[in-house]
Amino acid sequence: MLALASTLLFAAAALAQSTASYPEGVVATGTMGTSLARLLTINSVDDWCIFGPPTEQNISDSETFEVAWCTQPRNNARVIPDGTVTGVSLLKTDMYVQIMAYGNFTNVNIPPGDYGGELDPHGATGAGNPVGGNVTTNMTIDGQSINVAEWMLYIDYEMVCFRACTWANETYSSAAMCWHELDEMGCNFVMPGNYDFNGTFETCEADVAYPPGWYVEGVNEGTTSFSSFAQYWTGEVSGVTYTIGDLVTPSTVQFIPSSSSCVTVPTISNGIALASLGITDAAAATGAPGASGTGTAAGAGATGAPGSSGSSGSGNSNAAVSGARVFTGLTEAIALVSTIAGVAAIGLLH
Repeated sequence: MLALASTLLFAAAALAQSTASYPEGVVATGTMGTSLARLLTINSVDDWCIFGPPTEQNISDSETFEVAWCTQPRNNARVIPDGTVTGVSLLKTDMYVQIMAYGNFTNVNIPPGDYGGELDPHGATGAGNPVGGNVTTNMTIDGQSINVAEWMLYIDYEMVCFRACTWANETYSSAAMCWHELDEMGCNFVMPGNYDFNGTFETCEADVAYPPGWYVEGVNEGTTSFSSFAQYWTGEVSGVTYTIGDLVTPSTVQFIPSSSSCVTVPTISNGIALASLGITDAAAATGAPGASGTGTAAGAGATGAPGSSGSSGSGNSNAAVSGARVFTGLTEAIALVSTIAGVAAIGLLH
């Protein structure tokens, strides 16, 4: 565990907006069912986007070239078919905006049973997963759209969680708030909150979570000491096999933020009859969603040694054992870990 020292969350620290210019890559091409756009937006409970495969493929195989799917016609992206999403919770905080959603995401080309993985603006080469992926939001103090520097998105065939880190201070950077090296841990660990919302479409104010994997060790004269959880990884770099990470997986997070002042709407819809436009493949709604929305989660735990993360074309990529799945508890005692000189090697894999 890496010891960190800082002040209490938000204590007398000025917030600064976290933005970036567009990186190189595909921003917007094509429309509706053929678009290769890679520009996402989070603006409201019925106006947001996610990444999904351009054709039916596992997230682990398509992470570098996934495309934008939006609830509304925007960004020259593909449109998420009406009826796909069965519950949404949009959270507004002082440090980030966050979307959690249940639905039948086989409608955006994720195969049934694919527990998915994690996407972020870094990837194996630093160009992002997907390459050239960008995120904007107008959920800012002045309502003006910004391009977000740090974001993370976990998705599988029946749920998604997506955070755009819009603000930072001297203690909590946007990179820390959107930490992207906990691919195996799932939504409930990386983006904790109330996941018992399926069937509801809500916008809420929310407390700010600690950065993913951070734990309070103690307070001394007003300064809080933290430790951070390092996920177990094993892989190969330049022909050298390595393993790195913590022996024990935490059973829970430091703090589960509360939400309040929630406003609900009956449903979300774009009103577009995609079939009338000749879109009849996986982009058309095909059935009832499978997510139960209880927040108690099914799915595999992080019980084994996951493969190396984010290596383009490797086939194992950063596909999560748990994918986007929610957990009430996480399996302890991940065994058989060793250390490696030069821990920077893990940076090559994210």
